[in-house]
Amino acid sequence: MRDPLRDPLRVVLAEDLFLLRDGLIRTLQDHGCEVVAAVDNGPALLRALREREPDVAVVDIRLPPGFTDEGLRAALEARRSRPALPVLVLSQYVDQLYAQELLADGDGAIGYLLKDRVTHTDQFVDAVRTVAGGGTVMDPQVIAKLLARGDARGTTAELTPREHEVLRLMAEGRSNAAITHTLHIGESAVAKHTASIFAKLRIEASADDNRRVLAVLAYLKR
Repeated sequence: MRDPLRDPLRVVLAEDLFLLRDGLIRTLQDHGCEVVAAVDNGPALLRALREREPDVAVVDIRLPPGFTDEGLRAALEARRSRPALPVLVLSQYVDQLYAQELLADGDGAIGYLLKDRVTHTDQFVDAVRTVAGGGTVMDPQVIAKLLARGDARGTTAELTPREHEVLRLMAEGRSNAAITHTLHIGESAVAKHTASIFAKLRIEASADDNRRVLAVLAYLKR
């Protein structure tokens, strides 16, 4: 039986650009991960996810043959047969619909990073490990798009500027302690803002950070 604490993290990688795919393979291997499959198209990704049963999938959205949403559709199809399969999207595009569909089932273990905003190896590897562990990792630009879409419909119109800041950090997966450090405010203030946000958005608060993030994002996607 596999021991997740001792055995290498098993990764399926989907990227159509050879040089980038090769670089990602080397990066993952250098940090103790086992790349059990590295593919360059949507159908091959779906087969790999079903047959290799990885701990996490790192996928580009747009893959051959159509270069539309093959990567995401393969990941979502795999999650239907294996709920909460950890998926980290690594894309060059910010697309609200992709992010919303990825978050729709509410099972967690998801991430969405932008290729040109991953600036160091540890950032990428930490994201892979966080998603594999059931966490949520979202690029701030993706979060900003979701929040902006919510504002356009009035879903966050009642929030104060400070509550917007707290909500953005919550949606990035930050803990209350991390928000306290980032905004230079007290923990009691963060707790007060958090309670106010959930009250205004009519979302039941949760002690679990990941569930809290997913609840906020799920609300904003509606």
